[in-house]
Amino acid sequence: MKGMKQKATDEDYELVSLCKKGDMDAFEALVKKHQNRMFNIAYRMVGNYDEASDVVQDAFVSAYRGMRNFKGRAKFSTWLCAIVMNHSKNRLKQLKAQLHHEKYSINDPIPAGEGQVHGEPASSEPSALERLEQRDVQRKVQQCIESLDEEFREVLVLRDIQGFSYDEIGDMLRIPGGTVKSRLFRARDAMKDCLKKVMGDL
Repeated sequence: MKGMKQKATDEDYELVSLCKKGDMDAFEALVKKHQNRMFNIAYRMVGNYDEASDVVQDAFVSAYRGMRNFKGRAKFSTWLCAIVMNHSKNRLKQLKAQLHHEKYSINDPIPAGEGQVHGEPASSEPSALERLEQRDVQRKVQQCIESLDEEFREVLVLRDIQGFSYDEIGDMLRIPGGTVKSRLFRARDAMKDCLKKVMGDL
């Protein structure tokens, strides 16, 4: 009965079951299905394309190794997101340690990796100036996200960017739903203040 309930609520149930039996094709299907969303989460957390790519790769390796321990108490996507968040936080600690030894700026231009930039046909795209303005806005938004304390950044990314429920976020971060809501309120407030400073009144 419990398995049937999980099957009804988790669209990845069949693939996860196959993975637990050692089916690599099933795992590759899970990777293809979730990699873009997981990359987005990692990138919003660490603010660097290459680092986010490494985070996601490491997270999928961890997920594969831990698949047999996945009990299905939460959806697979929620479980996977928690792994990505943990790897992101660990990578942030490593990057902060490196900042003491290397010259690095979170305001550096965002490198464009393969598959992250959509095709730009000359005829129908916005002008070069419009594209620059869009990139500038995106850079400033990411700059403000990165300025948040880690505990506020993670709830903002998970709720406002990824759309997870309060309960799912609480499960991922192992904090009560009320704590999620209070952190999110403070995160949104800090984002609003930051965006006003870098972009003027919104």
